[in-house]
Amino acid sequence: MSEAEFPIRIRGLTNRFGDFAVHEDLNLDVRRGEILGVVGGSGTGKSVLMRSIIGLQIPDEGEIEVFGQDITKAEPDEVIGVRNRWGVLFQGGALFSTLTVAENVEVPIKQFYPEISQTLLDEIARYKVVLTGLPENAAAKYPSELSGGMKKRAGLARALALDPELLFLDEPTAGLDPIGAAKFDELLRELADTLGLTVFLITHDLDTLYAICDRVAVLADKHVIAVGTIPELLQTDHPWIQEYFNGPRARAAVATHERGKALDNNAPGKA
Repeated sequence: MSEAEFPIRIRGLTNRFGDFAVHEDLNLDVRRGEILGVVGGSGTGKSVLMRSIIGLQIPDEGEIEVFGQDITKAEPDEVIGVRNRWGVLFQGGALFSTLTVAENVEVPIKQFYPEISQTLLDEIARYKVVLTGLPENAAAKYPSELSGGMKKRAGLARALALDPELLFLDEPTAGLDPIGAAKFDELLRELADTLGLTVFLITHDLDTLYAICDRVAVLADKHVIAVGTIPELLQTDHPWIQEYFNGPRARAAVATHERGKALDNNAPGKA
């Protein structure tokens, strides 16, 4: 297995908080170019897993390779060349409240490329803002002046500031109304396809899983118990998987997904 094929490889990951183990001997491979949905019940450590991959959580045991480099053993200055190849959208956007949207987008650029002129920084920030579907004038607004959906897109613009190959998203559609969540899903799928992104997406939104995820990883019992397409997961007999993907919300998500495919197939220009 090469880093070209699997930009993220996790082996034997263990995370403990005191005597409580969130993960034990967890293994996971993320394929290049896929949108991988990560699901699990409350307390299964979805966010802890993401934080471990991006270096905000130090595992007790195991290896995490990102682009072929084991970041669990590397010194901080040794992973700079890896960190500037990913972008992160935390829950709620996690924008700096005292900075404008453009200034928020410029933060990671200044961190890794301090020699870039302010003029070029402003141009890059405006481009990223528009790229995520925000109006250009949103660049000059503060987070308090934005709606919830706009804050998500502003956070996404910052996550894309360094033209990353990897994108990490933690519950990006949480708190959005169904229409806003569907539009965000469409944007993410379009960006992933256009920019060739590999996406690690933590979500509990079944509509998102059905609409845009290529595969889904299920966390339970301190492990990744299954990884695959939703039809593949439905072949497993784990009770949590069966309850999650066969419950009333899942059936509603399937119906929505099927209606969307039917409308797309009947659209003008479709054979």
